[in-house]
Amino acid sequence: MPSIKLADGELNYRFDGPVDAPVLVLSNSLGTTFEMWDAQVPAFSEHFRVLRYDTRGHGSSSVTPGPYTIAQLGQDVLDLVDALSLDRFAFCGLSMGGLIGQWLGIHAGERLSHLVLCNTGSKIGTDEAWNERIDGVLRGGEQAMRDMRDASVARWFTHDFAAQHPVEVGRITQMVANTSPAGYAANCAAVRDADYREQLGAIKVPTLVVCGSKDPVTTPEHGRSIQANVAGARLIELDAAHLSNVEAGDAFTRPVMAFLCD
Repeated sequence: MPSIKLADGELNYRFDGPVDAPVLVLSNSLGTTFEMWDAQVPAFSEHFRVLRYDTRGHGSSSVTPGPYTIAQLGQDVLDLVDALSLDRFAFCGLSMGGLIGQWLGIHAGERLSHLVLCNTGSKIGTDEAWNERIDGVLRGGEQAMRDMRDASVARWFTHDFAAQHPVEVGRITQMVANTSPAGYAANCAAVRDADYREQLGAIKVPTLVVCGSKDPVTTPEHGRSIQANVAGARLIELDAAHLSNVEAGDAFTRPVMAFLCD
């Protein structure tokens, strides 16, 4: 896979779709790689030059010393598109990727044509919960990441979907087990410290918020709060848990595609 050099490491990326099409950047959730978007790529790449990347600390991107910040991860996106000579782009991020999208909308909105914020919040979780997770991962290392893989099933998918699609659920959750403990902990800190509740009004780009009605991590209330504070934002609620793009499949892809093409 190609990569770009950052000041302190490398960022792994992949393109799909026509080289002359508008660019759509997809940003993964905490503990996954860009392959979490595999189900969307066939449809998205019919209309867009789809750019996926592994967030710093994940997949084949560099695990640089932490803790990280969402501002740092957002700047990584800008460094990536600048290195690829891309000016404006649409952005779709899920969970942590949605936090990155909020930062971009607030601080680099002129670069964005559309913004899709999926299964995310302007403030996710409590400092205490994140600190406990960070400490556990750093103490437990690879075994802690395997435990995190098993625990993620109930957070990321409904019971019925997990029972009916064990191969796909296993493929996605194995990404957690394969994530560097140091990289995971550094990204947990970025999510812990992010709070955009007072800044959402600065987002002026056309925005779609996607929620999962059974998401125990970022509930529909998180999504409705974003919608209420971003002028003109639209919202859709899907019958899914946290990884709605995986669980809802076409029910996710179709309305997101319609919004991006509007």
